[in-house]
Amino acid sequence: MRVAAYREHGSTDNIKLEDWPMPEPGPGEALVRIKAAGFNGFDPMILDATTSLKNPLPMVPCGDGAGVVEALGEGVTDCDVGDRVSILPYGDFGMMGETALGCAREYALVPQSNLLPMPEGLSFEDAAALPVAYGTAYRMMIHRGKVTTGETILILAASGGVGICCLQLAKSVGASVIACASGPEKAQRLRALGADHVIDTSKEDWFEQTRAIAGKARVSGEGGVDVVVNYLGGDSWAKSLKLIKLGGRMLTCGATTGYAPQTDIRYIWSFEQTIIGSDGWTREDQHHLMDLAAKGKLRPVLHCVRPLEETAQTMQEMIDRKVFGKAIITP
Repeated sequence: MRVAAYREHGSTDNIKLEDWPMPEPGPGEALVRIKAAGFNGFDPMILDATTSLKNPLPMVPCGDGAGVVEALGEGVTDCDVGDRVSILPYGDFGMMGETALGCAREYALVPQSNLLPMPEGLSFEDAAALPVAYGTAYRMMIHRGKVTTGETILILAASGGVGICCLQLAKSVGASVIACASGPEKAQRLRALGADHVIDTSKEDWFEQTRAIAGKARVSGEGGVDVVVNYLGGDSWAKSLKLIKLGGRMLTCGATTGYAPQTDIRYIWSFEQTIIGSDGWTREDQHHLMDLAAKGKLRPVLHCVRPLEETAQTMQEMIDRKVFGKAIITP
């Protein structure tokens, strides 16, 4: 079978197409023919070895995947050959694309407990866009953040998979959204998705512009935003605290620009702020997201749908911050 893999960390030049032996399912496993695989924000970090995770090599990118069951191992009873399935990409084996092989390959062995039946009307490409980014956003915004009608939400780095889903979910519950992205094209597309205000960080200061839109947060309760969605960390962390209104909250599910930022605790106590962390999503969340997408209530935004041969090129576009939404590979 054909596989897009890298055997050394570093640049996208290390990603090569290889021929690997066809795997055979063992007890409790199913062999899935991958129809679509999705990139995520962690893929460039794993390639460049900038996380603290121990990544086995060779590594196959793309944690998200959807496909068709081709063969069953002994004892598999929860699915049948020919079933259309979405893959829950984490479990005792690790996280696909991080500590376990991802889905940028023609076939994958998957435990039966990690296969979810796809509803009718949902494409493989949309199914492969949902798990990591949309699942993470759904849990953070709905279960943990409890974003609701009438609130003002600031979303930093809103043009990626997580950010776009946060925007869609916020609008679906009747919240107002201030979305940040770099470049006029991304800004225009965020407006088209329903953002009430868009800040083009390539030419505008997101901190000052947010204050101009929402007002300066004061301990009297005036001004500021109800929620900041910040999975950047780094230099944006302390600044974000200064934008949150009295009793507001910060939601975080990552730290792509630095996990040990300077902070300012004075704002946390003076404005009685709440910092809410969110990590991953559940099997039930993934089921619910697929149902929403199949019914047209949530539409994954796809940057591209490309063949396996263009895995390295697509990864480079992610590194160059040229991706809006989810990048999909079709092995």
